[in-house]
Parts: sequence; C-alpha cells; structure tokens
Amino acid sequence: MHLQNNDQTNVALETPDAVLGSSTIIRMQDIWRTYDMGLEKVHALRGVSLEVKKGEYVAIVGPSGSGKSTLMNIIGCLDTPTKGKYWLNGKLVSEMNDDQLAKIRNKEIGFVFQMFNLLPRATALHNVELPLIYAGVPASKRHEIAMRALEAVELGDRAHHRPNELSGGQRQRVAIARALVNNPSILLADEPTGALDSKTSIEIMELFEKLHSEGNTIIIVTHERDIAARAHRIITIRDGMIESDLPNERKIIA
Repeated sequence: MHLQNNDQTNVALETPDAVLGSSTIIRMQDIWRTYDMGLEKVHALRGVSLEVKKGEYVAIVGPSGSGKSTLMNIIGCLDTPTKGKYWLNGKLVSEMNDDQLAKIRNKEIGFVFQMFNLLPRATALHNVELPLIYAGVPASKRHEIAMRALEAVELGDRAHHRPNELSGGQRQRVAIARALVNNPSILLADEPTGALDSKTSIEIMELFEKLHSEGNTIIIVTHERDIAARAHRIITIRDGMIESDLPNERKIIA
C-alpha cells in the first residue's frame, strides 16, 4: 500500500511497531534522495512512503531514470535518504552510520544482482559461505548451512564447481543461495534475469515463486513488465515518486 502523508500516518510511523504491528518488514516515511550536481540539485526520490509486510512478493518497476535503483539502494541499506525515515524490521536504519548499516545488510538483506557478483576463483560452496564468514559462523557449521542453501536451489551437486564451470542460470542460483544463507528478512533482487536468456529467466523466476511459497519476503527491482508480472504486488516509480502501488490482479485470480 502507498501511505499518504497525513497526520494519522505520521503518528503511526512515529510509533511503528505499537500501532501497525510486527508483521511489517519495511516502512518508509517521506523518503527523499537528493544529489548535488554542481549548482543543480537532482531529486532522485521525492517523498516516497510505502510499507512491505512479511511474506509479500513485490516488484518495483519504472523506466530508466525513474528512481527505482535509488529506492533499491535505500531499501538495501547501500545508501541513506537525504530526508525521511526508514524502518527495516523495526530498526530505524535511516539514522544509522556506515558500520551499523553494514551489519544490518549482512543480517537482514539477501542481495541478488544482475551480474551474479560471485568470486571467480572460489567454489559455489565458498561463495555461498561468504555471508556466514562475515557473520563469524564457525567453519564446520557454515559448510553445512551453505550446503543446505545450495540444495534448496537444486545445486548441491555443483558445490565444488567454480563460476566459470557453471551456466548463467546456475551462477544465479548460487547467488540466490548466498542471498538466502543468513535467513534474511528480505530477498532483494536487482534485475535478476537481466543477464539470462528467456528460458533460464523463466526457471529463475519459478525459483523465486517457490521461495516465496516457502515464506520468504521478496522484492524484485526490474524494468521488465513480464518479470514484474510474476510478483503479487507491483509498485511503479516515475520521476522519483510512486505512480501506482497495486495488487497483481492476475495473481489474485490465479
């Protein structure tokens, strides 16, 4: 839902958990992101307010330059708003410093990128283990957890293969396993099928649907309407603002 800026909303957002309940994973209030470009100020986001609940499957869509990538970076705690408040899983992350944000990213958010972002010389298993290494999980335990994550994306038999020994779809599955390994609050995917052919794209989107059916909260940022159409809710960004925020009627009927 798209929260409007009125007095009632402001009260609710100032006391988020007490008023709106603990099922809300993301709550943004009047988010602005402004960049100084010489003498000019560019407003990439202009007063975005939204809410995402646990277990939702959301697509954020918009043309190039619409602000969707800026919004993704703020949702993923890779950037901070110039103005406004952002709560992630009950924590006011818009007020956090870089070190605090890094810890939040590792604990709360699983990232899936268009170009996979795998270490080329590391095995699939080691790539999946990376968030666990940063979290200080002992070696014996993290091997087991990472292996389970690979098996969840049907790549257990490729655990000791390096990225150059895997297809594009298999590499993206490794990236998804890595994103899931810490049991994050959100799986955040940026153009997850952008580097894949159409057949492999369908397979990856079917995997996202499976993960959603298992209770994962998924947010996909894309400019492709056919990819967005697989989500249960579609938020359209234009000129730094929410143009529409609607349930996917096709999914509801299905």
